[in-house]
Amino acid sequence: MNEETKPQTPPDHLCVNPKSKHFDVEVLKRGVGIRFKGKQRTDIEEYCISEGWVRVQAGKTVDRKGNPLTLKLSGPVEAWYEDLGDDPPVAKAG
Repeated sequence: MNEETKPQTPPDHLCVNPKSKHFDVEVLKRGVGIRFKGKQRTDIEEYCISEGWVRVQAGKTVDRKGNPLTLKLSGPVEAWYEDLGDDPPVAKAG
């Protein structure tokens, strides 16, 4: 993909876990900024803009398979690509 064909806003649903069907390494390489309830967050494991939720890790707690336990938090979610500069297009629920 060249610069003109890259989407300007991130996908509606994205996860950092490679086992998830919503994992996309190309999107994550670009860098995605997340704002949840008006505050920029860097600890988001997964998000869904249209449904209005994010998942964050619950401390250092892990399940029996070694995966981090996550909490699902509800509220307004906004996402943007960090590689588009200081004023990128923002994806948010309409």
